Amino acid sequence: MLEILKALADPCRLRLTAVLFSGEFTVQELTRIMGMGQSRISRHLKILTEAGLLTVKRQGTWSYFRGNSANRFFGAIRPAFEQEMEAFPERSHDLAAIAEILEERRRRSLEFFDHHARQWDDLVKTLLPTPEYRQRLLELVPRETVLLEIGIGTGALLTELAAHGAPVIGVDHSPAMLEEARRHIGERENIELRLGEMNHLPLPDESVGCVIAAMVLHHAADPAPVLGEFRRVLEPGGMLLLADLARHEREAAREQLADQWLGFEEQELAHWLHQAGFDHISVEQIAAVTGQEPVLLVRGYAGNACYLR
Repeated sequence: MLEILKALADPCRLRLTAVLFSGEFTVQELTRIMGMGQSRISRHLKILTEAGLLTVKRQGTWSYFRGNSANRFFGAIRPAFEQEMEAFPERSHDLAAIAEILEERRRRSLEFFDHHARQWDDLVKTLLPTPEYRQRLLELVPRETVLLEIGIGTGALLTELAAHGAPVIGVDHSPAMLEEARRHIGERENIELRLGEMNHLPLPDESVGCVIAAMVLHHAADPAPVLGEFRRVLEPGGMLLLADLARHEREAAREQLADQWLGFEEQELAHWLHQAGFDHISVEQIAAVTGQEPVLLVRGYAGNACYLR
């Protein structure tokens, strides 16, 4: 407790703590948010991390810092801390800077997908091959319920989902990708395409029975809140099917495929899902052969508790 209180006894570290309990950021991003030099930011991060207030996740050559939600003492005082920070002089500036960083991440991704829509399938197969996971995912999709696929790409999975006969909604943030998907799926009465962001889906609350997100989450600017948005559109008891990359070290994927994250740890995904209001969470790994990256296939069910907004 004493180490935590000492670590927080500084205005800059108070600001940093508030920032990092709202998302994951690199040192470079934090220098922009805080308006400080890298050496100063690094020193404050070291103090907060050693006190147990922050965790650091290394992905390739980048390190992402985030608030440590497992710290029991800070968890107990966090509501009062966050309430007091709202009146902090620099808080409005910090929130605006956070929004700018996340918007830049989102915009880079959108520009990439709009530019590479027609080559997307070949790019993925060549630059970041994975084992065949689609058949296993399709086996888990429930029948006779409205399906929502997020991040449809060129529509390959969408057509297989539609073969079940249930209504299928496909959402993508790239107009160019949606156009490619329209060409791919042809005329299918049970498929509806919509333009929208994964963190602000163009659907009402509790409107679908199953959300499918295949190789999408690692493109999210901030993955944890996105899972809360998935929960929002699911009816109680509805299923989330998430297929994504296991943690890997192919740093080039950031530039070549606009990946925000180099895959995920199983425990990390399960923790975020629990926070977002999912229960009965299960994770299975689809093993890879030489040259491929393993895939995590995650299931979770929308709990009866109120979803996060």
